[in-house]
Amino acid sequence: MTLAPTRTGIDVRPITEAEIPDWIRARHTGFLRSPEVSEAEIADRSRNIVLSRTLGAFDAGRCVATFRSFAQELTAVGGAAVPADAVSNVTVTATHRRRGLLTRMMTHDLAAAKERGDVVATLIAAEYPIYGRFGFGPATWTTEWTVDVTRAGLDPRWSGPQDGGRVDLVDGDDVRELGPELHERLRRRQPGVIDRSEYWWQLNTGVVRLPGTPWTEPFYAVYRAADGTVEGLAAYVCDETWSDAKQPLNTATVKGLIAVTPAAERALWLHVCSVDWVVRVKSGRRAPDDLLPLLLPDPRAAAVTTQADWLWVRILDVRRALEARTYEGTGTVVLEVVDPAGLTGGRFRLQASADGGSCTPTAEGADLTLDVGELASLWLGDESAVRLAALGRVQEERAGAARMADALLRTSRRPWCPDLF
Repeated sequence: MTLAPTRTGIDVRPITEAEIPDWIRARHTGFLRSPEVSEAEIADRSRNIVLSRTLGAFDAGRCVATFRSFAQELTAVGGAAVPADAVSNVTVTATHRRRGLLTRMMTHDLAAAKERGDVVATLIAAEYPIYGRFGFGPATWTTEWTVDVTRAGLDPRWSGPQDGGRVDLVDGDDVRELGPELHERLRRRQPGVIDRSEYWWQLNTGVVRLPGTPWTEPFYAVYRAADGTVEGLAAYVCDETWSDAKQPLNTATVKGLIAVTPAAERALWLHVCSVDWVVRVKSGRRAPDDLLPLLLPDPRAAAVTTQADWLWVRILDVRRALEARTYEGTGTVVLEVVDPAGLTGGRFRLQASADGGSCTPTAEGADLTLDVGELASLWLGDESAVRLAALGRVQEERAGAARMADALLRTSRRPWCPDLF
């Protein structure tokens, strides 16, 4: 089925099973990787894609653009999981840019997601300027630190938590057994977290190894509370670097660290920072308000090496999105939500309290006017309506409305998405 008129001579449509190798080649090309396609990658992709949600643009039978989506659950403020349309593998070959191929693929996918009843769409943007025009807004940010352990002021004699808990090293089998339940506990409390499939755990513990992607078995550390409950999990790798004077200069790179209690988070960071011979720790992708720097006696020892947007959200149903989350304040605000694509939008009265929110269409005068992408940035509690108003991206129709919106929508801790997809 062609998704749009083919006046350009390029068909945009779901791929067939026979076209998977050509689609993979186009994907590699778009991401500037070798266009070579192996049988192992074809087999892996064939098991893990839904053909009806895997789009390609074809010019004279050759795939020149790729797009894929899949079902996802995203944690809203308060812990509710909302159905999401996760967008990934978006490429357009350099020879076919500026022909509207991404617009055709995105328009089809978002319309299908809306029809399925997804509340939002999500993606990780390779480039910032691309997705705002489709109604997406940056909803979480990520920060990476590099810790100079020698200047952090930590007690070099630290050998384990003093709270009755303990840190143990485990292997991949243990992670696949303990990790999924721990992650479920995390996503019931942390807005921005997405679900993880069994395939995710296999891929991230080396059971599944993607062709062309080197694999180094990490060290896995778990934190168990005094009663034996697993409350945290960290995965990290270490290099082998020594100075000419035979001094260790090793770096530990954290591949992932999740914790459901501050005690677990503290113990795991201290564990990684106390490994003999490690003089630097790279934190991996963390929330911008992560505890790590302030856990150190000298927070300046943690230098920010990355600060960037991460999870982008596109709201497909304003009412359901605003009613799915909880609120830290009490009040009412009328929002005029502009959606040029016509998927959602309109004027809504949000009445919020500690018991939840009610969002209904209304003919009342608007307090704030904003694009659906700006609402997405506010929805998980990270962005400020006052700041967006100062930038001219939110129009305040009633004095003080932006401040009221912040009192309702912002959260005490920032949302965080630990995963790439």
